[in-house]
Amino acid sequence: FMAFGSHRMRELSGTYTFSSRPRAVENRIKVPPQALRNYGNIMYDRRVVRGSTYSQHILQTTAQTTPSEIQRHQEMRRRAITQKRAFGESRLKTPEALQGRTHVDVQTDLYLEELSDVLATTDIECQTDAFLDRPATPLFIPAKTGKDVATQIEEGELFDFDREVQPLLEVLVGKTVEQSLLEVMEEEELECLRAQQRAFLELRNSELAEVQRLQEQERRRSQEKERRIAEQREALKKEKETAEKIAARVFSQHYLADLLPAVFTSLSDHGYFYDPVEKDIETNFFPWLMAEVNKSLEKRRVARQLLDGRNLRM
Repeated sequence: FMAFGSHRMRELSGTYTFSSRPRAVENRIKVPPQALRNYGNIMYDRRVVRGSTYSQHILQTTAQTTPSEIQRHQEMRRRAITQKRAFGESRLKTPEALQGRTHVDVQTDLYLEELSDVLATTDIECQTDAFLDRPATPLFIPAKTGKDVATQIEEGELFDFDREVQPLLEVLVGKTVEQSLLEVMEEEELECLRAQQRAFLELRNSELAEVQRLQEQERRRSQEKERRIAEQREALKKEKETAEKIAARVFSQHYLADLLPAVFTSLSDHGYFYDPVEKDIETNFFPWLMAEVNKSLEKRRVARQLLDGRNLRM
């Protein structure tokens, strides 16, 4: 259980009040008893709204606001803001604290209450009585019904063991021997199967080795055959090229046998092969000689013309 430092008490007037431990309170405000009686129960307070709050503020969806109403509402809002600002400026503020003192927040409510984050608690213990454990549930045994009857059987009255056990022993021994024979036959058959399997595996391995040898031999033969064919083709190709070269050489020799004299003759006719002295005489001496002869003839012609003209004048 926990004990709190504060508690509630009911007064004679029927209202709930709050009280705390006695302590020194600064700036205590005396409240007249009449105020306590007037505002003890909020059910009779006129400031408390009763009923549904939705029915008091119903918006008219059909009504349309006119520009004049909008302007009037704006004017009222501006006026309220101005009044509130003027009231805040004109309100007296608390002066600054003196040197060495500080302002302290005090309660100005009707009832003072000690404010604290730490709650006073008290530890209380209790001890329960010791109880014995529940005993185990006894095993259920049904009630006995009927009557007990007994009888006496003498030796040899029901059966003779030596005589009655002989068929059972024959069956057991016969089945055991038969099962043993079957197991022996099965083992012999399995051994024969294993021997046949080993012989088959040996034969199969030998055949596989022979097949691999034959495949390798065939592969070598095919490679040798391809190599011989390639060599033969290369030899035939070289022989053909040699024959073509020989034929081309013979043809070129026969063709060039008459070509060289004809070429030399044509070149000689066109002046590609010449005598240097003859070429010098034809290109240098003869032109100079002709030029000198022309000059001499020109002088003679001029002299004759001058002589003929003088004779005519005389």
